[in-house]
Amino acid sequence: MLKLAVFDFDSTLMDGETIDFFAEELGIGDEVSRITEEAMSGRLDFFESLQQRVGLLKGLEYEVVEKISHNLPYMPGAQETIAELKKRGMKVVCFSGGFRTATSYAKDILGYDADFSNALHHKDGKLTGLVGGDMMFNFSKGDMLIRLQNILGVTKEETLVCGDGANDLSMFAHAGTRVAFCGRDILKKEANIVVETKDLSQILDKI
Repeated sequence: MLKLAVFDFDSTLMDGETIDFFAEELGIGDEVSRITEEAMSGRLDFFESLQQRVGLLKGLEYEVVEKISHNLPYMPGAQETIAELKKRGMKVVCFSGGFRTATSYAKDILGYDADFSNALHHKDGKLTGLVGGDMMFNFSKGDMLIRLQNILGVTKEETLVCGDGANDLSMFAHAGTRVAFCGRDILKKEANIVVETKDLSQILDKI
């Protein structure tokens, strides 16, 4: 029986990449989304790509960051799916290589129990181009999942994970149920459930 469900945020619980929305404000959307795509496809190191992309956001008003973070388009079916999993007695957690301004805000709207993500450093009301937090590396999600399983007393077989990109691979290694949601090929190879349409509730029939 499944006891723990861990979801990625960008392009999984939310329809799009938070950092790309920020970049559009500065007129560098294409440049940043290109780097994001390379990282999510596994062609770029996640840590390096994150530093590079956040560096390009230097000078963006923090107020704008918060406004965008609080108006993101959530994935169809996200709320319903989380509610149903919790009804089935599961703990639901969000792991994101993105940012707390988005994941902590979405927590009460979408209904998950906790979020682990990164924080954008800001000073004098503007982004400094620096970032730190829980999900900085390729291995971060897997590392955090093992710790969470130990705390909750949950086994690999009792764990469901769901994501779309290469930085979700590390948590796939520690879960019995592995969902690639509109995922990159690198992730689909390791998944035992593949969902190709933007509707998270499709997972419910498969578990």
